[in-house]
Amino acid sequence: MPELPEVEVTRRSFAGAIQGARVTGLRLGKPLRWPLGADPETLLGSRVGAVQRRGKYLWLPLEGSGGLLMHLGMSGSLAFLGGTPAPGAHDHFDLHTDRGLLRLTDPRRFGAVVWAPALDAEPVSTLLGGLGLEPFDERFDGPHLHAGLSGRRVPVKQALLAGDIVVGAGNIYACEALFLAGIDPRLPAGKLSRPRASRLAEAVRTVLAQALEAGGTTLRDFRDAHGVAGSFQMQAQVYGREGEACRRCGAAIRRIVQGQRSTFYCPSCQKR
Repeated sequence: MPELPEVEVTRRSFAGAIQGARVTGLRLGKPLRWPLGADPETLLGSRVGAVQRRGKYLWLPLEGSGGLLMHLGMSGSLAFLGGTPAPGAHDHFDLHTDRGLLRLTDPRRFGAVVWAPALDAEPVSTLLGGLGLEPFDERFDGPHLHAGLSGRRVPVKQALLAGDIVVGAGNIYACEALFLAGIDPRLPAGKLSRPRASRLAEAVRTVLAQALEAGGTTLRDFRDAHGVAGSFQMQAQVYGREGEACRRCGAAIRRIVQGQRSTFYCPSCQKR
């Protein structure tokens, strides 16, 4: 599933090219998670504003016509194309502009494109309303994380994945951040001390910054809007390395399942 780094990498790869473009057409393929919520004809002629990201959502403002909230779901990707190639079986949304074609490809159709009159209007306001702080927000620090985890009995890794304290710490990046901070992913969230919460908050920011620098993670098919793959998987310390030696201490990396998601950790470096 594309996580925050992949979504941000995607945004950066086409935002500059599409800003100011005029919408000349809109094609809907097979139904996605939610209906568009607008007559495509009403969006024609509008200009695309500055593309924004909130969590794993992208917001494409359309001057005078509201905007489009986009989510890549489990397997979606966006491509910004110079031509107008015929859509394939998994191409379910096309936004034609006078500068190029923005196409959403989503084999599993868990993604979404939803119209709203404004970023703070329904249904967008509800979809974004429960999201936590952005990881690079100056308000996201150890005290904020510690307060958010206080009283939670679930393992700390699952609390990170919930996204209501901080967005962006998806499965891969939560595993890597917990390793960097030296914290066992099975530790009950409410038992994390203030000093360790500060280390974990810093680790989340560090890991996500590294992922952005690497262009995201490509395990199967992630590409940015120009078809470029990410490389963070090449520098992962624990994720996907079950049975391999820890690069720090030499112990075998272990894999467990938490909340139906694979968790990778070093039993020597990471303490409860």
